This record gives sequence, C-alpha cells and structure tokens, in this order.
Amino acid sequence: MNIYVGNISYNLTEDELKEAFAKYGEVTSVKIISDKYSGRSKGFGFVEMSVDADAEKAINALNETELKDRNIKVMKAHPKKEYPRNERRY
Repeated sequence: MNIYVGNISYNLTEDELKEAFAKYGEVTSVKIISDKYSGRSKGFGFVEMSVDADAEKAINALNETELKDRNIKVMKAHPKKEYPRNERRY
C-alpha cells in the first residue's frame, strides 16, 4: 500500500521516515518529494509498505503524531491523476 505523509519537517531524512514506519511492518520504499530546482523538501512524501494490514496500523498509529517537531498527516495515497501533455494546470 502506498501511504501519503504530509506536514513533515524539512529536515527529516528518508531514513528517519522509514524508521518511524518500520515499527509497524516491512517498508518497501520511502520518497520525500523535493523541489527540482532548489533540492529542498516540499514537506511531504510517500511510504510504501508490503502488507496492507501493517500499512493500516501505521496510518492509524502515526497520523497526527509528532515527528521531528511537526505533527504529520498520514493517509492512504490516492492514485496520481494523469493529465494530457498539452493541458494546462493552474
């Protein structure tokens, strides 16, 4: 299951995020999204866990908890919307 994690500290590393979720089951990937120009974290990321039941436990346990001085938002990620290449988004 793919999990969205929002409101994360700009100083949080992918290893620290993985460590928080690994307490609830196997983490298969972690990605903190960063700005392509500055390289700075955008304050959100995604964690993928191999077992859905473990992912649900992690979501319930970690949502609204403090991680590196920020209360994180944790929820099941929605599939990414695909837009035609020539369509503008505002």
